[in-house]
Amino acid sequence: MSRAPLVFAAGVFYPGGEHITGWRSPGAEPDSYLGLDYWTRFAQTAEDGRFATLFLADELYVWDRFRSGIEHGTNVRLEPFTLLSALSQRTKNIGLAATVSTTYNEPYHVARKLASLDHLSGGRAAWNLVTSASDEEARNFGRDAHLEHGIRYARGEEFVDVVNGLWDGWDDDAFLFDKASGRYADRAKLHVLQHRGEHFSVRGPLNIPRPVQGHPPLFQAGASEAGRALAGKTADAVFTLGGGSLASGQGLYDDYRRRAVAAGREADDLKVLPWFSPIIGDSPAEAEERFRELAELTPERVQVDLLGHYLGVDLGERDVDEPFTFDFDVESFNQSKSGYQAIADLLAQRPYTLRELAWDVLRKRFTVGTPDTLAAHLIERYEQRAADGFILMAPTLPDTLDRFVEHIVPRLTDHGIYPSEYAGSTLRENLGLERPAGRYAA
Repeated sequence: MSRAPLVFAAGVFYPGGEHITGWRSPGAEPDSYLGLDYWTRFAQTAEDGRFATLFLADELYVWDRFRSGIEHGTNVRLEPFTLLSALSQRTKNIGLAATVSTTYNEPYHVARKLASLDHLSGGRAAWNLVTSASDEEARNFGRDAHLEHGIRYARGEEFVDVVNGLWDGWDDDAFLFDKASGRYADRAKLHVLQHRGEHFSVRGPLNIPRPVQGHPPLFQAGASEAGRALAGKTADAVFTLGGGSLASGQGLYDDYRRRAVAAGREADDLKVLPWFSPIIGDSPAEAEERFRELAELTPERVQVDLLGHYLGVDLGERDVDEPFTFDFDVESFNQSKSGYQAIADLLAQRPYTLRELAWDVLRKRFTVGTPDTLAAHLIERYEQRAADGFILMAPTLPDTLDRFVEHIVPRLTDHGIYPSEYAGSTLRENLGLERPAGRYAA
């Protein structure tokens, strides 16, 4: 069987782009971030580039742990389901993926919202499962501290099972709408979930028909052992850290596929989409200059505080020019373990000052190059089985997405690995994924 074409997701972390101070870039429009027209242009540009889906990152708190988080770049944003519902009426083909915290939501609410979005969009809804990562979020939901890492992933796995069970509560042909007989639905084709588990007790049924896609696709981004295990069992696509060597990318790709097979699935049931955050220049020198310009828009205090955020500590009292040492404890760390481990690996390679480490961590988030070199990078990762596609996390918006669609997408299409048109009307079709049968189907 031939391999499915390359796919892209257009991701947004901050409204001005993936980078926290992207809102300061020359083409940024920070006064437009709460308006539908801004997001419509973003969605339609990605749709012009035949991206499989939009992907809205989300957090349930304001990043005020450090003063610089408020003064230089807050994580304020629109609520994803509200925004994507509006965009469903202004787009035709592109998927609509909302981030959902399984720690601070209930399965019934999420199943109903996603089913509603799937029906409104004609089968383009998706969700990105996160277990959340900070105590700040916990304090907004009646807790003093975040749930322990292993517990949140166990809760996440049960959450997915309940949501899928609720979606399967109605058979696809349960609704008759027979005016002559007066029968609205076939009672025999309704199944009450009656779930009682360690974390949830949900009777069901869901008060909306089965989604157009059966199960709207599930994305995940966990790279810890618990995160990989959950993705292997449940995810349709997984977002992974980008960068690194081709060999490391291939190893991670193979690992996720092995986990899917071990969970009783086909390897191709799980798409692996590494993070890709390009700085695009017409020449190598221009690309490097674009990176320098972006870095200069990021005050040193912000760079240090970002590093402190990833490490879970305040580094404000440290001398930025002294050798930096840190006692890493991956087992007990209760935020993002994969990002924490990546910094530990970096520091193990050579001595750093705090200033150097903060700069290097910033630099490694981006891939700097020309349209030709960046397209070649994507082609190699796809053809050498290190990726099925990529999540484009544009450092700045709207300019990076505009340049990507104009200059890089045609190169990938001409190479024969990227589609010239959408494969179908649903997100599952455009990801190359089958529509799952209901669990009660004969």
